[in-house]
Amino acid sequence: MTTSPIDDKACFRGKIAIMQAVLYHRCGEQPFLQTVPDPTPKPDGAVIRVEATGLCRSDWHGWQGRDPDIRSFPHIPGHEFAGEVVAVGKDVRHNLIGQRVTMPFVAGCGTCHECASGNQQVCDHQFQPGFTAWGSFAEYVAVRYAEGNLVPLPGNITSAAAASLGCRMATAYRAVAIQGAVREGMWMAVHGCGGVGLSSVMIGAALGARVIAVDVRSEPLQLAQQLGAEAILNASDFGDIPAAIHGLTGRGADVSLDALGSNATFANSILSLRKRGRHVQVGLLTEEATLPVAPMSRLIAWELEVVGSHGMQAHAYPELFKLIESGKLAPERLVDRVLPLETVPQELAAMGEYMGCGVTLFEP
Repeated sequence: MTTSPIDDKACFRGKIAIMQAVLYHRCGEQPFLQTVPDPTPKPDGAVIRVEATGLCRSDWHGWQGRDPDIRSFPHIPGHEFAGEVVAVGKDVRHNLIGQRVTMPFVAGCGTCHECASGNQQVCDHQFQPGFTAWGSFAEYVAVRYAEGNLVPLPGNITSAAAASLGCRMATAYRAVAIQGAVREGMWMAVHGCGGVGLSSVMIGAALGARVIAVDVRSEPLQLAQQLGAEAILNASDFGDIPAAIHGLTGRGADVSLDALGSNATFANSILSLRKRGRHVQVGLLTEEATLPVAPMSRLIAWELEVVGSHGMQAHAYPELFKLIESGKLAPERLVDRVLPLETVPQELAAMGEYMGCGVTLFEP
């Protein structure tokens, strides 16, 4: 067994202090709640007392062994969180201590070419809590690159609402507003109404887009309608989703997002577009997925644009905060359940069943 990513020789509360955390010893094995030593901040890092942390499908993919960044065990998952800074490394400003913060799930090193160009979300040496190191399904989480990646929270944003900002809400904002370049009056289709998909619906509606939400279950579709979707399509009822979207829009969607990540949603998203429309791939496709030929032929013939979207930089959060503070965006509306930390193991395992609707949060 390899050593854990957290130094167990000392901790910010003293050498014998311990915390509760959910961990697993191998991918696919049942996680469990255990006490482990408190984390210690790296010189460029910080320790955050977790006030709320969200459950994301990426946590499930990692637990299933689909993320190559998870290399050492035991491992603590969790990458969406908000909380209070309680310790910092020697190279970090001490006035961060006591601040309520969140953090992008991709933290840039600040020195590589991508970071220098402002694209920390694709940093060459990125830190990802819950993947490259122990994550936030714990009472405390240690993070790297604190100076450039901790995002102070406005006082009117609760930790429960902010916990979704580190991944799904921030990911959706970049996918819709930046990569998708969605503007008022555009038709935008969202394929898959999980956490990222529902966040995309909310953000698209907040930006004035005409949003079409697609899923195979009625419960998330009803929520999508409440969050601003102009039209909802149940893929279990409509045999040809692209045809239905072309019928609704006349020409096809201006922008379409695959927020799930499957052969079907990828193909439907591409085929739903108007000529010279834009597809944004947000959901992770598994290694088993093979891209069908029809969307590739359409991509060439209709001059479609395909872009990926991977998280969001810390410096881009102010625009997202503006939407929230204006009242156009209410991330707390996505919170379905708030549960104690000890329920993480069964909730993580249940993600394979695609049950529930909205965001599940844990409060240590």
